[in-house]
Amino acid sequence: MSSLWPKPIRFWPALTIVASFLVLFLLSLSNIGSPTASSPVLREFEVGKVATRDLIADKTISYIDEEATQLRKKAEERLVPAVFRYSNEATKDALTSFGRFKSLVRSLFTNRVSAEAFKLGIQAEYPGVFPQNVLDILYRSPSRERFLEYAESVLKILLDEGIFSVGKVNFDIYNPDQVEVIRKGSLRTERERIPVSRMVTVTNVKDRITEIASSGSYPSQFITIAPSVLNPFVTENVFFSQEDTNLRLDETKARLEPVVRQIERGERIIKKGTIVSKDDMVRLKALNQMNDKANPQYVIGLLGILLFSLGFIIFLDSPALIGRPLDSKEIYFLTALGGLYGIVTIILSRMLDFEYLPLSVFIPTALFIMLPAVIIGSRTATGFAIAMPIMALAIGVYDDRAFLFALAAGIGSVYSIRGAERRIDLIKAGLFVAVLQALIAFVLLLFEQAPLSVLPMVLFWSAFNGLICGMLVLGFLPLLEQALNTTTTFRLMELADLNSPVLKRLLTVAPGTYSHSVTVANLAESACRDIGANALLARVGAYYHDIGKMDQPDYFIENQAAYNKHDELAPLMSATIIRSHVKLGIEKARLLGLPQAVIDIISEHHGNSVIAWFYNEALKQEDQVRADDFSYPGNPPRSKEAAVVMLADTVEAAMRTLKKPTLAKIEKFVHELIIGKFEQGQLNQSELTFRDLELIKNAFIRVLAGHYHSRIEYPKMMREVPFEQD
Repeated sequence: MSSLWPKPIRFWPALTIVASFLVLFLLSLSNIGSPTASSPVLREFEVGKVATRDLIADKTISYIDEEATQLRKKAEERLVPAVFRYSNEATKDALTSFGRFKSLVRSLFTNRVSAEAFKLGIQAEYPGVFPQNVLDILYRSPSRERFLEYAESVLKILLDEGIFSVGKVNFDIYNPDQVEVIRKGSLRTERERIPVSRMVTVTNVKDRITEIASSGSYPSQFITIAPSVLNPFVTENVFFSQEDTNLRLDETKARLEPVVRQIERGERIIKKGTIVSKDDMVRLKALNQMNDKANPQYVIGLLGILLFSLGFIIFLDSPALIGRPLDSKEIYFLTALGGLYGIVTIILSRMLDFEYLPLSVFIPTALFIMLPAVIIGSRTATGFAIAMPIMALAIGVYDDRAFLFALAAGIGSVYSIRGAERRIDLIKAGLFVAVLQALIAFVLLLFEQAPLSVLPMVLFWSAFNGLICGMLVLGFLPLLEQALNTTTTFRLMELADLNSPVLKRLLTVAPGTYSHSVTVANLAESACRDIGANALLARVGAYYHDIGKMDQPDYFIENQAAYNKHDELAPLMSATIIRSHVKLGIEKARLLGLPQAVIDIISEHHGNSVIAWFYNEALKQEDQVRADDFSYPGNPPRSKEAAVVMLADTVEAAMRTLKKPTLAKIEKFVHELIIGKFEQGQLNQSELTFRDLELIKNAFIRVLAGHYHSRIEYPKMMREVPFEQD
């Protein structure tokens, strides 16, 4: 494990890896035996296929038949009636309204009005409510007073039974035969079951009025007019209560006992040569669940496989394979990413279970691979693309189909991100992964001989997964770039823009330094491209390597015209000013939030070399001079890019002193400068080889020859062919 992070081993990165591993192991233990967990035995048998061997129960177990329990649950729920509440207030309002009608009729007869006046008086208060024949009977009948009393008694009976407000109640999901009515009295609350056939609503209330009147000892003439007299005062007073109905459903569910089945020891679960049925798989999963929970060998094996997966990731991300040690932030990032992947797969495995859809179709594997591919590198991402599906397979959440899908999606996403230089390339990568995942899903469906009806759904979710991953990478990447302060290609491309404010200011206050930096960038980029280093990082590092000169530009020779300020200073003071641009550059880079790799180039582009000219001047003036006082404060370059920028900086600055440069002079001059840095020990930590130095020298010569071509003295033979000169 020590090879994963820089030496010496850091405590917090190691603790983070251990903590993530423990969380994942505990979640894996909790997933053992779950219905969706995959195991070798479960993968051996499949519904609809012929069993290749007998499977005998090795112990007696009891298990809950989930399907039968669900059927019982639905049956019990269908017996629960819709619950209504009786409204005393609505009943009282209806009786009060009829009481006002009685009073009106009595007052009209007390005043001995004519038949026409009686009708007009009633219609004025109740326009269009009562038919003319009903009003004629009320006026002419000597029993009109008793008719009103009869009507009130019938209304009381009707309201006491209840007039139901059914509205949009869906009775199909409740007991179809009866409903329940809750009546709240002053002393107690009563519950009553009423057959649906006896429910009175506004649609059948007239029939019920006639039925009540006919069942009593009422005159036939009253029975005739009773529905018309009472209908205006009929009011719904029994209302559906969703809250009480849900409460009754919850009570029923709470009382429900699950359906328990038993498998006896020695019982044949699956018979060889028969087609595996759905019931067979239910029994097999129950037996597998009990075996997993009681099998310490499985737990130990799970721990071993998880340790193997962790070791595999550490090996694939070791400096020997990815070319450099990971820093602490990168370790935290990868640990969080791997742990989150395991947690997401376990949680979704419990939530989702589709027969023809591999679980990994719903897991954004490409997202978990593309992020480290962009931020850290394709080698690291490839290690993750292999190790994470193995981990998911080991803990039982992936079956063979899900594993193959995730593995292909992960490796494909690494390939899709290669050479991406613009953020729009991430969307293109997402489209590539979408097509790839749809193709993989199609092949898996053909292999599984799945019905063609599921093909559109599987292909849609597979492609949708890949497309969303590309969009999510585009959204998360800027946040992670800032949080990890990393040197992604996209961020380097943004920093390489010469129109950035800091480079514009460098051009304004120190034009000579700006020109020098651009030339150094051209040299470094060309050389890094030839030796296989990060050419874009070298270019950006060269652009910013001298930003510390902006505060005192006149003290550096490339910005001076005729007057040299160092003529008035002691050599030590001059050296101090020259040295300070490295420290000032680091401070400015940190304020700008530049990536650490760029800051390293700024701090190392002079290494710890001696400022030779001022050191020699000091020796002429004093006998005792400390070389450390005239040395740059940085360390020798530790990366190939920083070393190349150092050499390019040295060569570009020295070329200004070369008189009448020719190709031969440039070759010799560059060679001597590179060898000088090598002999001073400035390249010892950079991992550059002698072959790299030769390639760097040739790249420098090629760029400088093009830059100084107008001043190079060509051989005599070349001078005799004027049209070949520029």
